[in-house]
Amino acid sequence: MAMAGAEIEALIKAALPDAVVSIEDLAGDGDHYAASVVSESFRGISRVRQHQIVYAALRGRMGGELHALALQTSFPA
Repeated sequence: MAMAGAEIEALIKAALPDAVVSIEDLAGDGDHYAASVVSESFRGISRVRQHQIVYAALRGRMGGELHALALQTSFPA
């Protein structure tokens, strides 16, 4: 079962309300996405922890509804 990009964005923004989120469907199949997430809450924490926060926001959908997510995270310049 595929997942809509808008749903991914909504889940991330629910966990990180200040985030600027950009989602791209890489294969047009609803299973392979790239996401860019920029949030002030990432400032001062490791990239690994930033990714863990985003994956937690997806509430266990990785590996099920969402097969692959190329993730890029950062904080505002």
